[in-house]
Amino acid sequence: MLNRTQRLLSLTTAIVIASTAIAAAAPSAELIAAAKKEGTLTTIALPHNWCGYGEVIAAFKAKYGIEVNELNPDAGSGDEIEAIKANKGNKGPQAPDVIDVGLSFGPSAKAEGLLMPYKVSTWDSIPADAKDAEGYWYGDYYGVLSFVVNTDIVKNVPKDWADLKKPEFANSVALAGDPRASNQAVQAVYAAGLAAGEKDAAKAGEAGLKYFAEVNKAGNFVPVIGKSASLAQGSTPIVVAWDYNGLSWRDSLKGNPPVEVVVPASGVVAGVYVQAISAFAPHPNAAKLWMEFLYSDEGQLGWLKGYCHPIRFNDLAKNNKIPKNLLDALPPAAAYEKAVFPTLAEQDKGKTAITTKWDATVGANVK
Repeated sequence: MLNRTQRLLSLTTAIVIASTAIAAAAPSAELIAAAKKEGTLTTIALPHNWCGYGEVIAAFKAKYGIEVNELNPDAGSGDEIEAIKANKGNKGPQAPDVIDVGLSFGPSAKAEGLLMPYKVSTWDSIPADAKDAEGYWYGDYYGVLSFVVNTDIVKNVPKDWADLKKPEFANSVALAGDPRASNQAVQAVYAAGLAAGEKDAAKAGEAGLKYFAEVNKAGNFVPVIGKSASLAQGSTPIVVAWDYNGLSWRDSLKGNPPVEVVVPASGVVAGVYVQAISAFAPHPNAAKLWMEFLYSDEGQLGWLKGYCHPIRFNDLAKNNKIPKNLLDALPPAAAYEKAVFPTLAEQDKGKTAITTKWDATVGANVK
């Protein structure tokens, strides 16, 4: 059995060549024509400052002339799944064609019959550990949980999870999502549990809950969803968020206020997100074309510009397709050396503990 380090290496460095029995779908002229005939793609939970999605969406629209109907940019992974369920028989503008969710949501959505299989033409260059063998979902990018800090307000920047319980951080700490629905927030709680020394996934989830209960009891936790605006305004001067979100916020704020993104010294959790097409997509061809675009070199580099490590990063690097300025803009590799990638089983155990016990243990209604 692979240990955690080996799994990390497998996920982040292995370039897996799929079986020749797997037929790769090509972005044909027929697909492009069919997608253009549909004319619209409906997305959900894609903030423009998340992973460079603003530019990615604009590039897709410009390339193919297809309108993009963007639903609820601030939705969490759980909300995306519920949107598919709630619109099974709806072909209108409230039905999402595609979703971008945390890794653990891919297999569960497949098991519920909510996803449509499709293999993009770059299928072979997606690591095997980060995709469903039948093409129902596949990894798109990854990052690590970090502390995003408004240094105008916070002078002593926290370096590790234990620091967030200090009295000097009263009314300062927020999560970038509701831990009952958002994968980003769930993984933040899980990371805090790992930092507390727990190894077992379910126990790590419970330890993370205990930790945030202590942060809340200390008067440090702010029960709102932390965003760039609340960070800048000072209502949530410390936000626990994916590194790519923090780096994007830092750039967009342009020093007003100054922002520092800190990868904690312990409990460094890396998260893979996955793409999938709804089984009930009103625009199935536009959805397939969107997937082709996202997994093309252009789409993958679009995510990298937004500080997300695209899932085909190794393939692009191997073929010298990554501009030097993009590589130079990434945080130092040393900050990521302690990163762990929880397996699906570990994520499921942690997620169950966190989402079902948050209210009883922490008692903070995040919204």
